[in-house]
Amino acid sequence: MLYTAIVTGGTRGIGAAISVMLKDSGYKVAATYAGNDERAKRFHEETGIGVYKWDVADFEACKKGCAAVEADIGPVGILVNNAGITRDGTMQKMDHSMWQDVIDTNLGGCFNMSRAVFDGMRARKYGRIVNIGSINGQAGQYGQVNYAAAKSGIHGFTKALAQEGARSNITVNAIAPGYIDTDMVAAVPEEVLEKIVARIPVGRLGKANEIARGVLFLVAEDAGFVTGSTLSINGGQHMY
Repeated sequence: MLYTAIVTGGTRGIGAAISVMLKDSGYKVAATYAGNDERAKRFHEETGIGVYKWDVADFEACKKGCAAVEADIGPVGILVNNAGITRDGTMQKMDHSMWQDVIDTNLGGCFNMSRAVFDGMRARKYGRIVNIGSINGQAGQYGQVNYAAAKSGIHGFTKALAQEGARSNITVNAIAPGYIDTDMVAAVPEEVLEKIVARIPVGRLGKANEIARGVLFLVAEDAGFVTGSTLSINGGQHMY
């Protein structure tokens, strides 16, 4: 049975690639977004994928949003926690709101969304949760203590929740992308981006579809023996 898939931050960048690849593979997909109405409308018109607006940092909004998706499309059997923001700055320049906003969205969003769908997955004895971490959650990054902490937390969250879901046929895995050719990376100054690419053994940025391909593998029904794992897709930049 192909359950409904929710992809948070699913109308742009990596999330959009994941949403489209899941739809093209036969899944019913709902893509969430936080604020860019025009971009979401265009994405819906181009792909036919349903779009839903809520803030993943808002616990109640996640519960209501997931309930709306299930009422519209069907039971949620797949959750891809992709939504994330950056508020970069060194410790000396980072105020509390920059820290809290990133923690609440990037890490808190994983809890809020997973909590909203986990009971249903347990009742149906089936679920696939994929959390999008980051190479910077594995290796750290200058000027990103908030982002690195949140993404590192995602990897721990994944391992713990995987243990809770295992007996109910719910797998929980993470993907840690390296530097991917998205709008977020495009905003990096050119001279900085050149230095980043120079540190990637394959000699290029990754593509959003390469992350989506990893998600497609992890959410497959016959991937039930893979849980609590982190799949690094970074061109060899960080190996451990």
